[in-house]
Amino acid sequence: MKTLPILPPANLGILGGGQLGRMFAVAAKTMGYRVTVLDPDPNAPAADFADRHLCADFDNEAALNELAKCAAVTTEFENVNADAMRFLAQHTVISPSGDCVAIAQNRIQEKAWIQKAGLQTAPYQAVCKPEDITEASAAFLPGILKTATLGYDGKGQIRVKTLSELKAAFTEHGGVECVLEKMVDLRGEISVIVCRLNSDNTQTFDPAENIHENGILAYSIVPARLSADVQQQARQMARRLADELGYVGVLAVEMFVVGDTNELIVNEIAPRPHNSGHHTIDACATDQFQQQVRIMCGLPPADTRLLSGCCMANILGNVWGKDGGEPDWLPVQNHPHAHLHLYGKKSAHVGRKMGHFTVCADDADEAFKTAQALHGSLSA
Repeated sequence: MKTLPILPPANLGILGGGQLGRMFAVAAKTMGYRVTVLDPDPNAPAADFADRHLCADFDNEAALNELAKCAAVTTEFENVNADAMRFLAQHTVISPSGDCVAIAQNRIQEKAWIQKAGLQTAPYQAVCKPEDITEASAAFLPGILKTATLGYDGKGQIRVKTLSELKAAFTEHGGVECVLEKMVDLRGEISVIVCRLNSDNTQTFDPAENIHENGILAYSIVPARLSADVQQQARQMARRLADELGYVGVLAVEMFVVGDTNELIVNEIAPRPHNSGHHTIDACATDQFQQQVRIMCGLPPADTRLLSGCCMANILGNVWGKDGGEPDWLPVQNHPHAHLHLYGKKSAHVGRKMGHFTVCADDADEAFKTAQALHGSLSA
């Protein structure tokens, strides 16, 4: 195993070739590294920028043995096989660890770790079998029944108000392990991206205020429109959780803003760069993908300073024409403070993340208004 730090032109590997892998590859190549991507999709977006694309399943033994030859390996999504990451850790540097990825894959384990760190979550109950639904479950209603694994972008979630609705929802989920979360007085949602090499080398980006539509992130406004004290508390909470996990890498910590006092509770974590951190490419001294490269190579995280207020807007397949026609990119491309990023995906469909753009401005409110107007101009 190579001694850290790992320097260019070393070969870095990544499990997953979607848009996060693509932006990782761009960062790594810009910094002088070579990149190998493992992804079963022959049209994986990250392959456009990689030196090598291992087109195979994530548990393919031959492909994993090839990836293990890289100087270090990371992941772009949490639903990758954690055992594959543990295998790779026997042969090369892995960031984050397979154990941390496994925790993020299961909401029950995830919430237990959040509470172990002394942080608050929404009140919840694990529902693993029909017998777990009792009269006591009424204390968590109205609530949301979420599958414990494989849920993202609002998938695997059903709102329930009564015990009978809860039982029906559990059946609809196929009887898999679930978490029943009590609804809270939600006033907003924020996220903090933590970049941690060790307890002495940790940085956080400014909290992003996240606005969702149909369960999918639509806009991230930075800095979040909250008091400085609340923002500082969010940073401290994110660091505390990363320390409790002994995390090495880039970690997104999503939080709910609750009630009149803007109390913060942790919703979930993502063991990778995050959609709400895409603005860092255009609005920060160092972006989250450069940080991912640095940390997996044993280098301390760099400056996370926000250089200007901004708003990131997701671009979904919804704005493509029914015949697959491209949206009108001219308004975004013409705007002097808008930065367009397309992910190179071959086909668009409703709800699929196809790209994003970031608007930079003197303040976050101005950036948000401009981003909304530009997003509205997209049409095939």
